[in-house]
Amino acid sequence: MIKHLTTIAIAAPRINQEPGSNPGEGLTAIQTFTYFVAAPVALFLVISVLVWAGTSTKKARSKTSSVITSIE
Repeated sequence: MIKHLTTIAIAAPRINQEPGSNPGEGLTAIQTFTYFVAAPVALFLVISVLVWAGTSTKKARSKTSSVITSIE
């Protein structure tokens, strides 16, 4: 049974390749972490901070503002 599983594991990457395709080198562990973990987390944080900054409530400048110039 183990021999059959190893044969399938070795043959599996070759099943869906087009004729004449030649895959390039694989990514290193650092490149994989950077592309698929660090970059998406960083983008999420940047977008979250921008949205938070753009939609946060503004504090009132003073308590003695006029009823005409502000709505509460």
